[in-house]
Amino acid sequence: MSATAPYGSWTSPIDAAVVARGGRRLGSPAIADDGAVWWSEGRPGEGGRVALMRRPVGAEPEEVTPTAVNVRTRVHEYGGGAWSLAGDHVLFVDFGDQCLYSQRPGEEPIALTPKPQKEASLRYADFRLTPDGQAAICVRERHDEGEPVNEIIAIPLDGYGAEPVVLAGGHDFFSFPRLSPDGLSLAWTCWNHPNMPWDGTELWVAPLADPGSAARIAGGEAESVFQPEWDADGRLHFVSDRDGWWNLYRVGGGGEVEQLTAEEADIGHPQWLFGGSTYAFLDGGAIACIRCERGEERLGLLDPGAERVRDLGLPYTAFGFPSLAAAGNRVAFAAASPEQEPAVLVHDTASGQTETVRSAGEEPFNPAYASVPRAIEFPTGAGDEVAHGFFYPPTNPGFEAPAGELPPLIVQSHGGPTSHATPALDPEFSFWTSRGFGVVDVNYRGSSGYGRAYRDRLRGEWGIVDTEDCVAAALHLATTGEADGKRLAIRGGSAGGYATLCALVFHDEFAAGASYYGVADTETLARDTHKFESRYLDGLIGPYPERADLYRERSPINYVEALRVPVILFQGLEDEVVPPNQAEAMVAALTKNGVPHAYLAFEGEQHGFRKAETEIRCLEAELYFYGRILGFEPADELEPVEIACLQPD
Repeated sequence: MSATAPYGSWTSPIDAAVVARGGRRLGSPAIADDGAVWWSEGRPGEGGRVALMRRPVGAEPEEVTPTAVNVRTRVHEYGGGAWSLAGDHVLFVDFGDQCLYSQRPGEEPIALTPKPQKEASLRYADFRLTPDGQAAICVRERHDEGEPVNEIIAIPLDGYGAEPVVLAGGHDFFSFPRLSPDGLSLAWTCWNHPNMPWDGTELWVAPLADPGSAARIAGGEAESVFQPEWDADGRLHFVSDRDGWWNLYRVGGGGEVEQLTAEEADIGHPQWLFGGSTYAFLDGGAIACIRCERGEERLGLLDPGAERVRDLGLPYTAFGFPSLAAAGNRVAFAAASPEQEPAVLVHDTASGQTETVRSAGEEPFNPAYASVPRAIEFPTGAGDEVAHGFFYPPTNPGFEAPAGELPPLIVQSHGGPTSHATPALDPEFSFWTSRGFGVVDVNYRGSSGYGRAYRDRLRGEWGIVDTEDCVAAALHLATTGEADGKRLAIRGGSAGGYATLCALVFHDEFAAGASYYGVADTETLARDTHKFESRYLDGLIGPYPERADLYRERSPINYVEALRVPVILFQGLEDEVVPPNQAEAMVAALTKNGVPHAYLAFEGEQHGFRKAETEIRCLEAELYFYGRILGFEPADELEPVEIACLQPD
């Protein structure tokens, strides 16, 4: 029999330590020639260190890289593509020195590149081994004077410190260097400021022996190309959004481009990280695809000659930053469902069997505490548009609320802002819902997963339409009686933190907010951020400095006198994407204006927290803060947070 207690005060076994320490970050699975499954594993309990793991056929998972190694690259600051299988060994970048290493299982790593004279001045990502095993093709980022330089290079593997060969340069950014099976041709994508890779990219192909004679195959200023890949027959495939959706295409023998799918769904993904893959080739000519429709991701097959992707009927709805790998009829991926935490999985398309290789948590998640999300659609803006989200209601088998009480609601604004929320079991959301909160994960206009037109809706409107949609989601759930309209909170990280601050400054609907490394001053961000995003705001707001007026209008820091809503801010002190001066300026303004607030800054954390102790402190501090501001007593024993400018009860 359940007990009665106010929303927010429910006792839950899902504490902050369970969320932080149980959440291995699993990604980039691969299948080796011997059938072993490999993957990367981020470990909050080890300071966020990323280890390489493998599970040989018939054996238990084992760690390949030494405990001192952190497999992570800093190219574009966000990284990705930090390792690759290369026959009987693996190539990887160590975060500490950004050098490239080779390692065979059971042996020590061997450095392939010398340590640069200036720390992290040479960075590598997105590797492919040449068929003869003599070189690794990859993206290199050089940090000298001025703006970093990105190129595609070949690193000889026959001697330490051998001089790399530059294969492609002259563009601001490069990704996806992919070799044909015979090793004769090289494909890649590239783009230039002010575009981001989901705005406009180009696909080029060149003879490896003469890369200077490269030819552009597809793409342009208003076409986003993703994941060029050669099949076993040497035919080049790629994903393009030229018809308004990221669909799959193939280049014919005469250079003509054939459209393979015409889905009103996305088979591509925003390229925030290197090494993503949303399709993979199977024996017999079928292609496994991750298809995203209205924010929900599903695994399907494009059978030979078919025009539509056939859903495989698997329960998984969230693939993170997707990375499919295939061998024979087996497909490896990391995914989650509304009832299952993320796991590395292998699906056999011939037998229909799915095997769990590694789960994110040490202990199985109790499904009784899993809040099953529901897709919602709601009017927004002037009322003639709609936005989307996933609502997670309060869920705890041991408690119910007093009659007539409505739950507090947390509006989650995702980062990016060109990203999207997917419906899945999220232990962090369960932390809130099991205590009596509702959570709505908003896919505001500008999110991916809904086609190009929806994604482009944010162009020139960042800080406006995304914030409007967060407000509209909260009001929709309050109006339908699923949330307490007087206890609405908003939270988010990075771009989601910006939406949080904008909602608190420019709107009056929320009672509290939590900003994780959020943008407070867009003008400072335009001047201070790293190369990859240094012109991102041209499309989101306008060219800078020509439209500096817009940047000032969209910066919450310039209107903090209008902020009368309590807010808690979290910041990594080594953040190169949104530097700490953003949060510090906001704190100074909040203090000057007497607005209740708390500020927690963390040494050793960057853009996106990785340490378990940081995540624990943040969740507990946020819960404590909401309890003080929204008027409930958490059941947890929490370390108090100093809330400046808060009047005594």
